[in-house]
Amino acid sequence: MIYPSIDKILNIVDSKYALVYIVASRSKEMMKTNYYQMPEKSYKSSKSIGRALEEVYADMIHVTRK
Repeated sequence: MIYPSIDKILNIVDSKYALVYIVASRSKEMMKTNYYQMPEKSYKSSKSIGRALEEVYADMIHVTRK
C-alpha cells in the first residue's frame, strides 16, 4: 500500500502526469543533494520516491499552475 494515497494527492495536483513529473524531479534532487525537508526518521517510506510523495502530501512542495 502506498502512503499517501494517490487519490488524496490528486486533490492537490490535478493531473497524474504532473504528479509524476513533480515527484520524479524531487526524488532526483533528494538523491543528488541528500537534502530532505523533514527529519529522515519522520518519513514512512525509505525510498526517495515515497518521500517525495509524502512531501507533496504534507504541502511542502507547492504546485503552481501556468
